[in-house]
Amino acid sequence: MTLSAPTPIRGALTEASALLPRVKDGLGAVQTTHKDYLSVELRTAFADSIDIDAALKAGHESENRWDYLLGHAPSGLVVAVEPHSARDDEIATVINKRAAARAQLKDHLRPGAKIARWLWVASGKVRFASTEKAGFRLAQHGIEFVGSQVQAKHLPTQAAAPTRGTGKPRRESPAGR
Repeated sequence: MTLSAPTPIRGALTEASALLPRVKDGLGAVQTTHKDYLSVELRTAFADSIDIDAALKAGHESENRWDYLLGHAPSGLVVAVEPHSARDDEIATVINKRAAARAQLKDHLRPGAKIARWLWVASGKVRFASTEKAGFRLAQHGIEFVGSQVQAKHLPTQAAAPTRGTGKPRRESPAGR
């Protein structure tokens, strides 16, 4: 019997992770209204998803939490997506959400597993005094502001390379720092 490869998020999580039961197929973990932040053409490209805001709330109620992890099937990589208001006074909040998510996910991810991209999508009108300055500040923290919708150009294009000796995909990308 041949075992099928795990979906990107399931493959990135440890077998003991309490998050595994919260992973849904496709975009099943994404709130219906938040699916509009993903280009219609991309929606079938996601193998699995998890609402990490809800999944990590217990024990982290007063902390910042990122919204979603999406498993991008064509690349085999995990992408983090945060629908959030796009204003200058929210940049620090989104940066803090990424830092908190990385700490909160640390014990759930397999060694070497990375989040390939951290994407911030505007949940309303964009109100940055300088979009270039905001983008530079976010890039310094490994976050890409994508505007009002995640498009194909925002997603990883290279497939995850297998690790030596394990046959399991390696989830690495420069944006996953």
